[in-house]
Amino acid sequence: MPFPSDLEIAQQARMQPINAIGEKLGIPADDLELYGRYKAKLPLALIDEKRIKKSKLILVTAVSPTPAGEGKTTTSIGLCEGLNKVGKKAAVVLREPSLGPVFGVKGGAAGGGYAQVVPMEDINLHFTGDFAAIEKANNLLAALIDNNLQSKTKNLQIDPRTIAWKRVIDMNDRALRDIVIGLGGTGNGIPRQDGFNITAASEVMAIICLATGYEDLKTRLGNIFVGNSRNPEKKYIYARDLKAEGAMALLLKDAIKPNLVQTLEGNPAIIHGGPFANIAQGVNSVLATRMGLSLADYVVTEAGFGADLGAEKFFDIKCRAAGLDPSAAVIVATVRALRYHGGAEKGEWNDPSMERVKAGLANLGRHIENVAKFGVKAVVAINHFPTDSAEEIALIQDYCKERGAEAVVARGFAEGGAGMTDLANAVLRVVDGGESRFKVLYDLDLTIEQKVERVAKEIYRAGSVVYGPDAQVALRRIKNLGLEKLPVCIAKTQYSFSDDPTRRAAPEGFEITVKDIEIAAGAGFVVPMLGSIMRMPGLPETPASEGMNIDANGVISGLS
Repeated sequence: MPFPSDLEIAQQARMQPINAIGEKLGIPADDLELYGRYKAKLPLALIDEKRIKKSKLILVTAVSPTPAGEGKTTTSIGLCEGLNKVGKKAAVVLREPSLGPVFGVKGGAAGGGYAQVVPMEDINLHFTGDFAAIEKANNLLAALIDNNLQSKTKNLQIDPRTIAWKRVIDMNDRALRDIVIGLGGTGNGIPRQDGFNITAASEVMAIICLATGYEDLKTRLGNIFVGNSRNPEKKYIYARDLKAEGAMALLLKDAIKPNLVQTLEGNPAIIHGGPFANIAQGVNSVLATRMGLSLADYVVTEAGFGADLGAEKFFDIKCRAAGLDPSAAVIVATVRALRYHGGAEKGEWNDPSMERVKAGLANLGRHIENVAKFGVKAVVAINHFPTDSAEEIALIQDYCKERGAEAVVARGFAEGGAGMTDLANAVLRVVDGGESRFKVLYDLDLTIEQKVERVAKEIYRAGSVVYGPDAQVALRRIKNLGLEKLPVCIAKTQYSFSDDPTRRAAPEGFEITVKDIEIAAGAGFVVPMLGSIMRMPGLPETPASEGMNIDANGVISGLS
């Protein structure tokens, strides 16, 4: 009998009313802002600074992503279920899915099998409208910029060639990457080259995920860098010069609040924000994490892609900005992924091979070493597949033990919380043993070049870093703007430690090329661009949307 699909499992779930989930966290029913029976917004007043200091934060990260898949979100949800199974008051805090990947290649991002958050269909589609609000706030600023170019009385003399702000849409649409706007006559604006990014790549998304409240949100929105001015007395233009921050914050008045849903086993799940990790910081919002720590004793959260991207940014950007102190990290690996890093090609990922797993272990070992550089003790979760052999699993466990990390088989996909109690207990041994002593990788007083070099050499294991002409110009602009003390949010391929996606396992001594550096002054970081990073993905030849449908009774099919 075939294993049921994620959607079938989710549709069979007996969800509890969201008020009941709120009760588990001690939230009075009147404090929940309901979005139907199974979703709610959490007011920011529930954040409790004293409680945050007593609760434990657990980060879930992973080996470098592979086409075989790793199951980081599934493991995060399963770990929350497992912690509750062993008697702990735990919640999971996750990012919101973007519609682009949902209808493209990746599919949904609500977990899988018996380790899911529900209502899965709502979470993967429009949810509570956060992405739509972020899109509108982003595009309001874009409209204000073009309106100012047209203005005769309030013109800030923005140089159209330097405008750094693009419009966004939450869909994979490659035709919108590079466009010309303002055609059709003077009444339609100033013709110029422009383009769209996907909503998850918007700086507004990054801002929502780092803001600590409404006032901080407005300050960050006002700090968005727009471009240069031809006016010698006002060389640089920010969103605050357009008086945009108040109206943008107004559009985000509900989107700033974290969302409460539930796991399949009726445990609390807080889902909020969705920046990509290969471009932005790749983690859920500071407010969602602090909300979880205010309401639960143990909070499981995740960071996008491998530990070289998501975990590094979680530690160096989010934890630094929010004063978070993670107690443990879980590095998700699969036997299939290690076979891939050991040389297995498509069609060979499910074939047992001690030789390939042994070769691929270098990737896992590198991530264990890197997490330790932040003073955080790691546990390895071997996300189990039926094609795993006992010999391969034993090899991984012995390898990890030699490096001071316990490796535990995780069966959350097939068994839910019951299959995650071993991992939960392993994590508790680290958390309750106080083995972690968190520290950031670099000091903000370093120059931008020194910060990039520290990450490139310490985390990626690059031999050298070189800067292209555009990056050199950007470095001068960053210095002129007084932004040198910001952290770096490096954008690179998720598939390799290097900037070459074809280099598997654990390369070292390579050259990193910084092509350009984007300024995200509102978010509070700069973005060095390594290699070809697209802020607007395209759909595959056979998009996932082709298999989706809804019947006459409103029953959805094909969403996963």
